[in-house]
Amino acid sequence: MSEAVTRTVTTPPGLLASLDPLLREWLPRQRWFAGKGHPVTGFSLVAATELLPPTAKLGLYHLLVRTRQPLQPGGPEQPGDCYQLFIGVREALPPRLAPALIGHVTRGPLAGLTVYEALHDTRPAELLLEALRTQARIGGLRFERDPRQEIRSGLVPRLMTVEQSNSSVVYGDTFILKLLRRVLPGTNPDLELPLALAREGCPRVPPPTAWLVAEPGVAPGPPPTEPYVLGVLQPFVQGATDGWELALRELAKGEDFVAEARDLGRVTAEVHTALARALPTVTLGHAQLRTMVVGMTERLEAAAHAVPALRPYADGLRSAFTALDDLAAEGRVWTAQRVHGDLHLGQCLRSPAGEWSLIDFEGEPARPLAERRMPQPVVRDVAGMLRSFDYAARSVAPAQPDWAVRCRAAYCSGYAETAGRDPRTDPVLMRAYETDKAVYEVVYEARHRPQWLPVPLAAVHRLATTDLI
Repeated sequence: MSEAVTRTVTTPPGLLASLDPLLREWLPRQRWFAGKGHPVTGFSLVAATELLPPTAKLGLYHLLVRTRQPLQPGGPEQPGDCYQLFIGVREALPPRLAPALIGHVTRGPLAGLTVYEALHDTRPAELLLEALRTQARIGGLRFERDPRQEIRSGLVPRLMTVEQSNSSVVYGDTFILKLLRRVLPGTNPDLELPLALAREGCPRVPPPTAWLVAEPGVAPGPPPTEPYVLGVLQPFVQGATDGWELALRELAKGEDFVAEARDLGRVTAEVHTALARALPTVTLGHAQLRTMVVGMTERLEAAAHAVPALRPYADGLRSAFTALDDLAAEGRVWTAQRVHGDLHLGQCLRSPAGEWSLIDFEGEPARPLAERRMPQPVVRDVAGMLRSFDYAARSVAPAQPDWAVRCRAAYCSGYAETAGRDPRTDPVLMRAYETDKAVYEVVYEARHRPQWLPVPLAAVHRLATTDLI
């Protein structure tokens, strides 16, 4: 193994001020920016690390910046999210990097230079892998790795273009480095859970090879108590197809997806079983369920206020939550454990050999980190996958709801084969979780993809009028 590299760095004063006007324009245009709809009025610097000093050819800065955004026009500024940025610096961009342009700096320490999204550039991406390989410490950044796994040097990087909430770089079809864009101090489940599963020897989740963290106290002011997890390097499943693409392909050909759905159910149960061995489980009684039901009900009320099309169904949907509360009040208890938290077909990869893997254990990024790390009934993940089958079946013309019904049944059957318990035997809990997910989908589609709104509304109609899954 290469010897670890430790390097103390300094960053020029006024760096963020010189980038501020360019970042205000560029950041809201990024697909992973979560604050769309509210203008960025400024930034505060959480941390800045000079990874390559700016020269005539290339410089590289790693920034953690917190946005300031008013919630209403003319209203007071509110502290926003913290984002991880990789800022490349050149005198001029070659044509191949034109899509990565952030802008031309007119003042401050980088005046006269061009800045750009550095992950598009081969050299900065290579530097990140080398830092992970050598377990470098650069300023407040720690590049850590599993010493049992080899990282070869010289792997050619390429930035993936299909990411939404994060960014990923593939190295020579050997590794994939997922870089979190919106970051928080604390243990991120996207590293925590795959590490736990690797310790259990679970083959269904690629084991973390290396990871990048920022130490607490890198920012001025009171330091956070835990580091920021910034990125995770894992083996790349070469030639894999994600479950969403595969399902749409089979739908287009008129082929069934029952066998694949059953396999996915088995794999989900296998991962759940390994997580229950690796991490503590808890029992949820009425008090805990009551808190959960209140949260679901509040999300429904907010959604009905925001999306008028949901209002006719509000009473029927609310009954899904009150039925769960009533069952808990009668003394029913449930086991909760760590789960995936945002499971759907797009989070499943099938290798050319036909083996399934689950990826992206970050959970729903919009939810607080502490909530994403809470134990949940496994039905939460099951409900997410059932909703995904519905989405696939209704994304084609004409819609094929019977296809979804068959897939849902096969998935639950496969889950039962491995777990020893069929999730359909708990219909009240299943209906509550699927209803909560459908309500979330209604709000998302109304805001971002109105043409897709009929998909979750079809589920809303079913869930509001029946307690069957």
